[in-house]
Amino acid sequence: MKDQHIFHFNVSELIELLKLFPGDMPVLVDGYEDGYENFNPPFIVKVVYQPENPYFSGAFQHDDQGKEVLVLKREYRDD
Repeated sequence: MKDQHIFHFNVSELIELLKLFPGDMPVLVDGYEDGYENFNPPFIVKVVYQPENPYFSGAFQHDDQGKEVLVLKREYRDD
C-alpha cells in the first residue's frame, strides 16, 4: 500500500491548511492512551482551562463562553 493512501496529510498540506487560521490562535490536540493516529481537518472550539481535571479528562474542556482554540482531533477508529 502506498503512503498517500494511509496518511491524511503531509507537511505541505498541513501548512496550507493552518494558514487559514489566525497565527496567534492556540492549538490543542485530543488524545489519551498510546500510539499515533491520523487526524481530521482542524476546527475551532471554545474551551476553558481546568488544570484540576484528571489527566484522562484533559486540562481544557468545551465551554461556549471560553477561549477559541484550534483543535487537531485524531481520527476515530472503531475496530
